[in-house]
Amino acid sequence: MPGLKSIYGIASNAPYDGGRYDHEPAQRGDLPAEEDWDTHSYLRRVPTVFEAVRSEFGAELPLLHDSHHRLTPIQAAKLGKSLEPYDLFWLEDVTPAENQEALRLVRQHTTTPLAIGEIFNTVWDYQLIIREQLIDYVRSAVTHTGGITHPKKVLDSAGQYQIKSGMHGPTDISPVGLAAQMHLGLAIHNFGIQEYMKHGARTDEVFEQSFTFTDGLLHPGEQPGLGVELNLAEAAKHPYQRAYLPFNRLADGTVHDW
Repeated sequence: MPGLKSIYGIASNAPYDGGRYDHEPAQRGDLPAEEDWDTHSYLRRVPTVFEAVRSEFGAELPLLHDSHHRLTPIQAAKLGKSLEPYDLFWLEDVTPAENQEALRLVRQHTTTPLAIGEIFNTVWDYQLIIREQLIDYVRSAVTHTGGITHPKKVLDSAGQYQIKSGMHGPTDISPVGLAAQMHLGLAIHNFGIQEYMKHGARTDEVFEQSFTFTDGLLHPGEQPGLGVELNLAEAAKHPYQRAYLPFNRLADGTVHDW
């Protein structure tokens, strides 16, 4: 975003202490890092980004976008409508999801598919938005939502309305959590997509995995159970380090949704 110094979603590629840090955007240090934000600039700029990407790579490339809960309901509706010409696979977390009724307004104004749920913890969080078909993809991670059984209940309910899975899978979901989600995805009929970020070498040494990622596809491997073993001796080599998620300010200094 022109004029913004530090914004969510731009991970550093620079090595940290000899290797990538697996919990970006959390940053190690004594205090949280400050990021900045301008909603109006964002709403103007994002459609031009998608126009450029579609022009460069064509219509077949699936495009997904995360607004990270930063918009009001009417701003989210405006964004979804402005992105319709670019045929998004989904638009994620357009407005704070605790206000589930807000998704009614978004849904009334755009046909862009909506993905919600990475901050949800229970079956009950989904009751309204599944029943009223206000979303298209369930984003909960098994590690945040009660293990395998609880999100399976959510996804079984969602399947009645042709709502699919899109489980949260950044690097702060451990290989154990990712493997559990992979097995859950294999067990349901309404699987949609699995978010995947490759862990760093040190994480892979602590969590010994049988699953693989090749040509855009995850395979669970042939080991029993989830196919992940915790190497306690390797884990003991890495002491705890304090880290914080950033916080966000508008140009006038107001703290904004991160």
